Parts: sequence; C-alpha cells; structure tokens
Amino acid sequence: MTASAGTIPAVTTARTPYPQAARQLLRETLFGAARDELQHRAWSEITMSDIAGAAGVSRQTLYKEFGSRDEFAQAFVIHEGERFLDGVDAAVREHLDDPRAAVRAAMEAFLRSAGEDPLVRILLSDDGTGGMLPFVTTQGMPVVHWATARLTATIEAGWPQAPPPKAALLAESLVRLAISYITAPGGPPETTAAQAGELLGPFIDDALGTERAAVPGSPPPRATRSRSR
Repeated sequence: MTASAGTIPAVTTARTPYPQAARQLLRETLFGAARDELQHRAWSEITMSDIAGAAGVSRQTLYKEFGSRDEFAQAFVIHEGERFLDGVDAAVREHLDDPRAAVRAAMEAFLRSAGEDPLVRILLSDDGTGGMLPFVTTQGMPVVHWATARLTATIEAGWPQAPPPKAALLAESLVRLAISYITAPGGPPETTAAQAGELLGPFIDDALGTERAAVPGSPPPRATRSRSR
C-alpha cells in the first residue's frame, strides 16, 4: 500500500529488545558504581553490597548478573578496556597502507591513553591481597582472550589477505606486549611503540602480505591487498 498525499511514510528502524536493553543498562549502571567506588578505595575494600547499593539494586541482582565477585571484576576490566581498543581500531584504520606504521600507531595510542587514564593508574597500583591488578596479569587470561579476539577482527578487516592463524598470532603478541608494557613501563609510549614495531616488523610483513622495499631510502612499504574477482 502506498502512502497517500500529505501522509508521512512509515519508517522501520531496528529496535533493541527490552530484555537486552534493560540488561545493558543494568550492567552499565553497575560498572559505573564500581568505577565511582574505586575512586575512593581499593578493590579489596569494596564489597558486592557496596556496588549494589551504589547502583541502587539488590545484591541478589548483582550476583544473578555476574555470578561472583571475581567474575564481576573480570567483566569490569574488559568493559574499561573497550575504550582503549576503540582508539587502537582508529589508529589501525589510519595506516592501512603501511602495516608497520599501523602497529606502531596502535601500540602508542593504547599505551598513551591507558597510561594517562586515572582509573587505570588506580587499577595498576591495586596489587595487594585481593586487589584488581591480578585480573590484568596473573589471572588475566579472559582479558587476553577478549582483547586478542577483538584485535584479530581488526587486523582481518584491514588486511583480508592475512592468513587467520597469523593474524591471531600477531594480535595475541601485541596484546601480551601491551599488557606487559602498561604494567611495567620501560619508556615513553612513542619509544616503546617504535621498539615493538621493529621487533615484530618481519612477522608483520609476512603475516599481512607487505612487500618491503629493498633499496635504502625508497618509499615506505605498501600492503598487498587481495582483489575480489
């Protein structure tokens, strides 16, 4: 049926189902409450009751959503990490014609933004018994798996010719290096990023299909992209 003159045609938009939207709002509220609590005291001093109370929900609601205090801490670290990987994605997209430059820019963006973030500084100093730092280091495998999967997707989108196993290996290596550098900085972000790029350079060339220039002073490398037939 066509719209008659003077009527506004119906516009169909995708809507988030209520249960999904409600759950997302709940999680954002709980993470926000935890973030506020961490501004004043260490994770070891914060209880699930404190977080639930600050969020305005029952402790049972909090446990139903996350299962345990440790599971909440892991989810919180990953949630905060999303902000930094957004910056990594943007840095990679700006250098798709030069994979080595993309890696350097992505590493520098992560180290700089994470190093300057007040909450990250709080988390990295919270290394006592019951602190949150282990959820990034010794108990950080869920964080490593999550960040690796997301960075692998970024690499595969930017360089579709890259073999999936090599893209995943490069992503995991970068994630582990980034965690190591952010927990124990060895220099300014730009220096650290340049060193990481130099270290991984040959593998980057191989994994992402880059042809390195053989003549000194020649133009920077360009990624070889596959073409659809």
